[in-house]
Parts: sequence; structure tokens; C-alpha cells
Amino acid sequence: MNGVEKMKAIVVVPTYNERQNLEHLVARIRQAAPGLHILIVDDNSPDGTGWIADHLSRQNPGAVFVLHRQKKEGLGRAYVAGFDWVLQDSYDVVVQMDGDLSHDPAYLPMMLAAIQDCDLVLGSRYLRGIAVVNWDFKRLLLSKLATKYVQLVTRLPFTDATGGFKCWRRRTLESVGLEEIFSDGYVFQIEMSYKAHRQGLRIAEVPIVFYERDFGRSKMNWRIIWEAFWGVLRLKLAHSWRSTRSAPPLPASLLRLPAARRHASPSPGLPL
Repeated sequence: MNGVEKMKAIVVVPTYNERQNLEHLVARIRQAAPGLHILIVDDNSPDGTGWIADHLSRQNPGAVFVLHRQKKEGLGRAYVAGFDWVLQDSYDVVVQMDGDLSHDPAYLPMMLAAIQDCDLVLGSRYLRGIAVVNWDFKRLLLSKLATKYVQLVTRLPFTDATGGFKCWRRRTLESVGLEEIFSDGYVFQIEMSYKAHRQGLRIAEVPIVFYERDFGRSKMNWRIIWEAFWGVLRLKLAHSWRSTRSAPPLPASLLRLPAARRHASPSPGLPL
């Protein structure tokens, strides 16, 4: 039995109005990584996604679980609730991914293999050029500008600073301080990676292809973009304030794994 098989792992999938995608997503996860448990965190979706999640849980007892939340409070709150639920059990590894099939479950074995030697694995759309399917130019430009903005403000050295396909070790999630996370929306992805990086944890990027959703509507809008703009500034200012009252973080380890880019401690240089 190899190291991947020995780890107890689960994937956390937040949902809101994903009834057209959820059954297909669960089936593909089960096919790609049969031993991986699934936690669906539904924010009381009005389209019946929660009912479908319960049905899938009954079909897959002991493998698919559902956490029902009372209302929609943002992606970050949903993930924090899911992570809190997971940390009450004995899981060693936690994967996070979208519920709209934009993150391909076929990459799960690669991410679970990479986490053997890392504290956090990031799925990157830009590690090998641009790997995005069915985005128009404006959406792609917005994503690239967002990553450049995050790199400029926070000095994060990752090629994809805003991605949401990640694999965490349990101890990494426990160390970042979930109770202190302030982000409700998409800044959550940046805040979590930023906190892990500032702690000097071992972080790797692996290449993925991102697919625009086939069903349902994207949650992205200008309000979210505006919140993200100020949220990144708040994140940097909050860390700068704490840094004046504490010792500097330890340097991050430099790893060497196939098909993955390793990152050292915070650097003033900006990756392309």
C-alpha cells in the first residue's frame, strides 16, 4: 500500500444552485479517486441542490457527507464551515474544489501524490502558459490582472494567486487560524494561501486546466471584484500590523517534485 492509499482524505465542495452539476461531479470524483471522501457544503440552495446532495449521501454511505447551512454567506464562510467539520474527524488531507465542474477531478490523484512532500498544493491555471477553456478575453484579462495585483501587493510568488483548487495537509489547515479568516468571498482563496506562505510552509504548484461551467451561472460580478480589490489591501495591511509586534516568519522550504513548481520564502521579485 502506498502513501496515498494510507492517507485519510476528503474533498470539500461548497455549493449554491449546482443541481445540474452535482451528480456528475460526485461520480467523477468517485471514479478518479475511489477512496476519497466527499463533503458537500450547501448554502440552502433554492434550486434543490441540498436535496440532491442528501440523495447522493444515501447512495454512498460513509463516503459522501452533507453539511447544510442556513443561508448564503459567501464562499469563504462555506469553506471555513466545511474545514471545521472535517477537522473534527481524523482526516489527514483535505482537498477543496468548486462544485461547477470547472476543476477537473482527473487531477485529484496528482494532487494527492504531490501533497506527500508538501504542506499545501495549489492547482495552477498559468503554470504552463494559459490553461483555461471557454473564457472570453475580458474574463481572462481580469484573471491575469488580478493575479498580478495580488503578487504586487502581497509578494506571493505563485503563478495563480486566485485559484481555488487546493490540497491541504491537516496540520496546515490547523496552523493558519481559521477562526481569524476575515474573507467571505473570493479573497478567501488569496488569504488562505497568503497565511500559509507567511508561515514558511512547503507549498507547490501543479498544472491544471480550468473549464468554464457548462450549466448554471457564474458567481463572479463587479461587487465581488470590488470586494476582492479592497480585501487584498486589507490582508496586506493586517499582516504588516502584526509583523511590527512579532518575529519575522520562517523561510519556506524549496521542494523538487515532478511537474510542480516550488516556492521559497517571500521574495520581492514578481513571477511572470
